[in-house]
Amino acid sequence: MALANFFDRVATAASQVLAGFGMAAFSERLQAQAIGIAFDGEAAGTAEGAALLDLTVRLLARLYPRLVIHGLDDQAATHAAELTSLARSINPAIHLEDDPNRVTIAICVGRAIPDIAGTKLFAGSDGWTARFSSSNPIGCGASANPFGAGAAACIAVANVFRAVFADQIPGGSLDAEITLDLRSYRSNPTAATEGEIGPVDLGETHLVGLGAIGNGGVWALSRLTSLTGTLHLIDHESVDLSNLQRYALMGQADVDTEKVAVAASLLGGTGLNVVPHRTTWGAYLASRDDWHLERVAVALDTARDRIAVQGALPRWIVNAWTQEGDLGVSRHGFADGRACLACLYLPAGEVKDEDDRIAEELGLPEAQPEVRRMLQTSEPVSIAFVERIATALGIPFDALRPFAEQPLRSFYQSTVCGGVVFRLTDGGRPIGTTVPMAFQSALAGILLAADLVKHAKGELGMVTTTTRFNLLRPLGTHFNDPHARDATGRCICGDRDYTRIYNAKYADRAPATM
Repeated sequence: MALANFFDRVATAASQVLAGFGMAAFSERLQAQAIGIAFDGEAAGTAEGAALLDLTVRLLARLYPRLVIHGLDDQAATHAAELTSLARSINPAIHLEDDPNRVTIAICVGRAIPDIAGTKLFAGSDGWTARFSSSNPIGCGASANPFGAGAAACIAVANVFRAVFADQIPGGSLDAEITLDLRSYRSNPTAATEGEIGPVDLGETHLVGLGAIGNGGVWALSRLTSLTGTLHLIDHESVDLSNLQRYALMGQADVDTEKVAVAASLLGGTGLNVVPHRTTWGAYLASRDDWHLERVAVALDTARDRIAVQGALPRWIVNAWTQEGDLGVSRHGFADGRACLACLYLPAGEVKDEDDRIAEELGLPEAQPEVRRMLQTSEPVSIAFVERIATALGIPFDALRPFAEQPLRSFYQSTVCGGVVFRLTDGGRPIGTTVPMAFQSALAGILLAADLVKHAKGELGMVTTTTRFNLLRPLGTHFNDPHARDATGRCICGDRDYTRIYNAKYADRAPATM
């Protein structure tokens, strides 16, 4: 069996959440597992069950080198063949077994209890509601709503991860029973919610960022065939091999393809008018004649980029994040007295500039002026500069040489963010940015899409600004966080000129639904 060809990035992500991480031990433990996906034909025959199985395989195949995709009847066996192809499209070297007795841990979907070895974890859904049990089978609803099913897949895969690495995740015991309503973000809701979503007009909506969180959002939106309106996709990058570690939609065939192009093709089955823009947010704004931005979904990586989106004064923003300790979603007007998006990301102390941080991570803090110049000009990294980096990091030059002559940002993303340096130093040079696990990013994206749809339907009756989850611990019951508006006077939402301009932009339009 073989680990994925983006395993360096996988190991980098895992090192940030596992205590006592060691590269060799991590690899050996993964290869000792045979993760099962067992399901019956009844579950596979529903839209919710098919969605749950699809995302489960997409998430598992990025980490585990051995899967057992086990259909429990003839109908399920036919669907298993499709899931097998999906797993191979992500990791062509993955080892797919057909012996259920080799399973160490299994995610079971449907009402049947499979006769398989190992620990059984049960996942299911009912419309907006995600369900999980460590002891009892769960069925899948008949709706076309992907949100409960998608969240259930993320929760189940997170429990598999916690089971495999139980001794390295303090407090990371398994969940017992979960019933989570993604319409209200309540655990064990007292009232049932309507499963079907029905036609939804997104109006003019902008999705900014098609990284891992954006992938999760597009996965959910692509399964809602009744969506209409215009969706602008904004991202300036192409898919890199290392992205496959946590980009739920991407496979080997998508490497080197524009992210917006891949996402647009996957949304082709909806009724949306999808407009891809391979550009940055700033360049996109400069190209627009219309200064109104009715609805913006933010799936960006940095605080600075998020603040820049808020600075353009969209009418309403939904934002999703992953960070050390939690993931979540936040909702923002601007002149409504609540926290705007910038309030959440104001720096609390000294923050290193990007050029300082990259120079340090390359082992050459004294080269900060050169790094700044190369970042600003997209100057290729010379052989001589790569030799200096290899010497400073104490790693073989030949391992970095293939990445020479790329722009510095690409070099950095491939070697440092991509995990090459991490592997060559046996984890001795961790990167300074957070690299979440795939199940964390996917759930954040699903939450983003869910709130986008609810807002478009006028059903986002949330009284809180933010909602948070930690998939590395038992789920708990309290997720909503009001998050107070900035009280220091530093944020733009406290500036009279920004407030006046915002109110003028949307004065002739009906109030935004919160």
